[in-house]
Amino acid sequence: MRIGLAGVGRIGVMHAEVLAAHDEVTELVLYDADTDRASEMAKQLEATAVHTLDELFDSELDGLAVATATGSHAELITRGIAHGVPTFCEKPVALDSEQTEDVLAQVAASSVPVQIGFHRRFDPGYIAARNALASGGLGELRRVHVVSADPAPPDASYIRTSGGIFRDLHIHDFDILRFVTGREVSRVYAVGANRGAAFFREASDVDEVVTLLVLDDGTLVTAQGSRYNGAGYDIRMDVAGTDGTTVVGLADRSPLSSAEPGIAFPAGPSWVGFAERFRTAYAAEISAFIEMAAGRRESPCTVQEALAAAYIADAADLSLREGRVVDVEEVTLAGRSRA
Repeated sequence: MRIGLAGVGRIGVMHAEVLAAHDEVTELVLYDADTDRASEMAKQLEATAVHTLDELFDSELDGLAVATATGSHAELITRGIAHGVPTFCEKPVALDSEQTEDVLAQVAASSVPVQIGFHRRFDPGYIAARNALASGGLGELRRVHVVSADPAPPDASYIRTSGGIFRDLHIHDFDILRFVTGREVSRVYAVGANRGAAFFREASDVDEVVTLLVLDDGTLVTAQGSRYNGAGYDIRMDVAGTDGTTVVGLADRSPLSSAEPGIAFPAGPSWVGFAERFRTAYAAEISAFIEMAAGRRESPCTVQEALAAAYIADAADLSLREGRVVDVEEVTLAGRSRA
């Protein structure tokens, strides 16, 4: 299979390495706005570098992976569809729900499969939690707590174009919450703070946030997010039911310490970033994309699923800005039409 990859920045490098090592990928074609970076990566992986997007789309691709800046995602997905190329794209589909809705309409009108990159769906821990809940092993779901905390913030230029902490960081939590519980979020209330660099405030963003979410069955969910978790990369999910509790991300490399005497867990060293924490999940995600591109499976995470997570992010952002509880329905296409 000839696979194209647009974007070989931080996460694109990892996708490039996984694709190059995949048994079914016989040729990898790389594009990046920084042509020198694409050429260097192509040399390392024995791949082909092209200098323009037109060259990439003219390469008779069997599949396209998109790992460019968020602002270009919608355009590249729609170009992939127009060329009849099965497409994988990193989250989010677009910087706002309206544009995501437009992409969804184009995908729905075509027969070309599209997969959005919510990699936690492929992580063994989240899959085990989902199965434990679905099998009844945890009893009736009562509480969920999620944490997404970076050890250090991205640079200012990234924050300016990220869409904000809910669309960039917490959108993974919103997606995996739906995936694990099988429920929808009905309303949210978010509170945030600026405790670090001024560029967060200048971008109308926050660097610390706590969100309360209510699922459609009444289950209460708390979400904590931070750009300044000096102990390490902390991604966890507690799923509590009437018969048991399971925790995703509680391992020897969790960036935690116990205050209890004589407790040495976890052993460390702490995870420092997403690449090492989710390497297995990213590889499984790309394998699923190859299967989808080969026609052996349907998309494991559709644009429709991505839009559902985007609506929750929009509701959380609106709650933070207006200081009130927001029903998720308010920000959906149907809710906006009624308003």
